[in-house]
Amino acid sequence: MALTDLKIRKAKAREKPYKLADGGGLFLLIKPNGSKLWQQKYRYHGAERLLSHGQYPDVSLAQARQKRDKARAVLAEGGDPSVRKRLDQIEAETQARNTFLLVAEEYLHMAYERELADATMRKKIWQVHTLAAPLHHRPIRDITSAEILHLLKRIERSGRRETAKKLRGTLSGIFRLAVVTMRADNDPTQALKGALLPVKTTNRAAITDEKLFGQFLCDLDDYTGAGVIKDALLFQILTMTRPGEVRGAKQYEFDLEARTWTIPAERTKMRRDHIVPLSDQALELIKAHWIDVEGVDLIFPSISSNRKWLSENAFNSAIRRMGYSKEEVTAHGFRATASTILNDRGFDADVIEAALAHQDKNTIRRTYNRATYWEKRTELMQDWANLVDEFRTSASSLSASQQRRTNR
Repeated sequence: MALTDLKIRKAKAREKPYKLADGGGLFLLIKPNGSKLWQQKYRYHGAERLLSHGQYPDVSLAQARQKRDKARAVLAEGGDPSVRKRLDQIEAETQARNTFLLVAEEYLHMAYERELADATMRKKIWQVHTLAAPLHHRPIRDITSAEILHLLKRIERSGRRETAKKLRGTLSGIFRLAVVTMRADNDPTQALKGALLPVKTTNRAAITDEKLFGQFLCDLDDYTGAGVIKDALLFQILTMTRPGEVRGAKQYEFDLEARTWTIPAERTKMRRDHIVPLSDQALELIKAHWIDVEGVDLIFPSISSNRKWLSENAFNSAIRRMGYSKEEVTAHGFRATASTILNDRGFDADVIEAALAHQDKNTIRRTYNRATYWEKRTELMQDWANLVDEFRTSASSLSASQQRRTNR
């Protein structure tokens, strides 16, 4: 006779274990301590075996019958229900271990092995460990597009549109790794293209007036902070490069005889090597900071250690100490300074673009420009360095003249 919930609840413990049968091999084992365990008896290849389905009332009568029927279906297919149950448990445990955080850590390790710039690695680590924290312990296969959109929109609503966009890119990389390693079926971030608000672009604050720029150069000469920061800033101005490219400059990247600096692809925005011809002034700065000590290869190292980079904010902090606000000038803005002044003075715009390492969308033209413009770029960099000296001298003479008039 089949069991009922009422009969099960009324069943009392006895001195010895006893069974209440339900049918199809399913029975309830009632132990002397009062616990009630679901078990199923079956035969596999002639041998009698026992399968456990959990404890009542955690597993209800209806649920126990479902487990029994599932086991009988496995038997009908020629399988062993006990083996199938163990395999299902192993798969569930494996899936539980394939959390977002574990896959993300593998992604970060691969990024580190590709030798990404330190600043890039720090941002990716921050994105994974801080911004994506709500996803950490979720099985990566179960994460949905809606779940990610909720996370990104929360960041977006805080006013950080660019952060949300970049986080989506990092998440996409993590999910693509999960897909190729068979731990996820798809990249749920792909469905979010167009779902985020566009990034508000703002131009880097820059001084584009020659006289004001000359005054800045004079102020830089008078800067009383660390000399390495002062010279690194001037070197960035002379080479028309980005702050991170200068902060990470290493001795092996320079050919002093050929007067070139090869910035490796991993430290450039366009992810391709960029060769900079060095002016006389830039070359002198490199020689002044060249240290022949084993293990020391940074040209402009940190003040605290000659084996560490200058901090990411070192340049802008120095500019603020000089009395310039972030609305007036930033370290990134010196590229715009050079571009604007050189274009206004009639220098070849294509040569200026090549010097700034801007990517030409036309592949054939890009290859042609690299070969054709090298000599012109060399001339341009020296002309620019001479102009920098000229602006500084003019501003210094003007200041001296004004001072003399004030003293009269």
